[in-house]
Amino acid sequence: MSVGAVASLTSLQTNVTIAVTTALVAISGGAATAAGYGTAARLEYLLIPIVFGLGAPLVALVGTNIGAGQRQRALRVAFAGGAIAFAITEAIGIVAALWPWWWITLFSADPQVIETGTGYLRLVGPSYGLFGLGLALYFASQGAGRLLWPLSAGFLRMLVALGGGWLALRLTGSLRWLFAALGCGLAIYGLTILGAVGSGVWFRSAGRSRTGTPAATR
Repeated sequence: MSVGAVASLTSLQTNVTIAVTTALVAISGGAATAAGYGTAARLEYLLIPIVFGLGAPLVALVGTNIGAGQRQRALRVAFAGGAIAFAITEAIGIVAALWPWWWITLFSADPQVIETGTGYLRLVGPSYGLFGLGLALYFASQGAGRLLWPLSAGFLRMLVALGGGWLALRLTGSLRWLFAALGCGLAIYGLTILGAVGSGVWFRSAGRSRTGTPAATR
C-alpha cells in the first residue's frame, strides 16, 4: 500500500493535467480546437504503455539489487532503463514534431483540428524524451520503495503546465504559449526525477538499522 497507493496518484496527475488543459483549450478556441489538442495529446498517452514495457522489469531489478545491498548496480539498472526510454520516446517526439500531420490526419481532416494538433506536437513533442525518462525512473523508484520525489515532480509538472499555461493563455490569448508551458512541464518532470535519483535520495532514509548495521550490508 505504501507504494501502490502513492503510485496511483501519478496516473491521476496525468489525467487531471490533460483534462484541465482540454478545458482551457476548449474555452479559448472551441470544439474543433479542443479536438485538435485531444487528438495530439493521445500520442502522449501512448508513450505510457511503451515505457511500461521497460518499467515493469525495472521495478523487479531495482528492488532485487537494493535488497541484495547492490546500490550502485541498482542505479546503473535504473539509468540504463531511463536512457532506453528516453531514446524511444524522444524519437517518437521528434518524428511527431517534424511530421505532425501523419498522426493528426489519422483522425480528422478538419483544418482547425490539424492546425491545433500540429501546434501542440511541434512545441511539446521534443519534450517527450524527458517525459519517458521520468516515467522509467518513476517505475525504478517503485522498486526502491521511494516515491516522494516522483510524486513531487508530478505536482511540479501540474503547477508549471496548468498554472503557467493558464497565466500565459490569459496574458497572451495564444495557445502556443499554453503548449509551451505543457512542454516545459514534461521537461521539468523528467529532469526533477533524474536529479533526485542521481543525488541518491533512494538511500538517504535507509540509514542504519537500530543496531547500527548499515542497511546495505544487512
